[in-house]
Amino acid sequence: MMIYLQHFRLLILLLLAPFFFITSCSPARKVMKAPIKEEGADFLFAKLKEKELKFDWFSAKFSAEYSNKGKENSFSGQIRIRKDSLIWISLTPMLGIEAVRLMISQDSVKLMNRLNDTYFIGDYEYVNRFLNTNIDFDLLQAFLLGNDLQFYEGGKFRASIDRGEYKLSTGERQKLKKFVRNNQENLKIFIQNIWLDPVNFKITHADVKEIRRDNIKLESTYSSFESLGDQLFPRKMNYIIWADNTIRVNLDFSKMIINIPMQFPFKIPASYQPVK
Repeated sequence: MMIYLQHFRLLILLLLAPFFFITSCSPARKVMKAPIKEEGADFLFAKLKEKELKFDWFSAKFSAEYSNKGKENSFSGQIRIRKDSLIWISLTPMLGIEAVRLMISQDSVKLMNRLNDTYFIGDYEYVNRFLNTNIDFDLLQAFLLGNDLQFYEGGKFRASIDRGEYKLSTGERQKLKKFVRNNQENLKIFIQNIWLDPVNFKITHADVKEIRRDNIKLESTYSSFESLGDQLFPRKMNYIIWADNTIRVNLDFSKMIINIPMQFPFKIPASYQPVK
């Protein structure tokens, strides 16, 4: 049981931690041959919203690599999203056999571990106590797709130019009151930085920092943009999490599909045992 809980903690950290942290150093930005015209924050934020992925349904396959404490592991998986409603993830570490399945909704987080016939069902309040932070569905959905937050205020950004890209920064961003759900009254304010490609205005980097948490940091990078219909989607996503141990996560998406309705199978067998 203790080994399972350790694996469960790592899995939750890998999947959810990117939505509470900020980078402490950034990779080199591409050098532009000509200077970029500096635009105001309102203009850049409007372009960001215009160019981010628009969808009702999203599905993709992915391969992933992560390293922790000098050990490297790889696995593959599938992800399905119904916008603002459900996120479904299946993880397959070896031999094409599913090991873990997750179902994340606006109110709950569910996990099945097929390797030892156990399951977990909890709400965001439990997960937030578990990670000593605060998340919601909007944060998770945005970072999985390289989009901006949908239901947080957007009027307090500052614009600048950082090594060939536009940069939007804010130290005060809160969830809009009309979208605050039960048990979310104390959602924390996040410090956030967003870098935009000066040509297509897609997010290339994003930092988030919870004001009260300085000991855990993350750098996220989005690259290898490919056409998805008449839109662009970052096929590669990379994270570096600095915590007690440095964790690196690299995701490579394939077979991305949008706006085709799909199923979200998640039936817990009667023989599975709950994990408290």
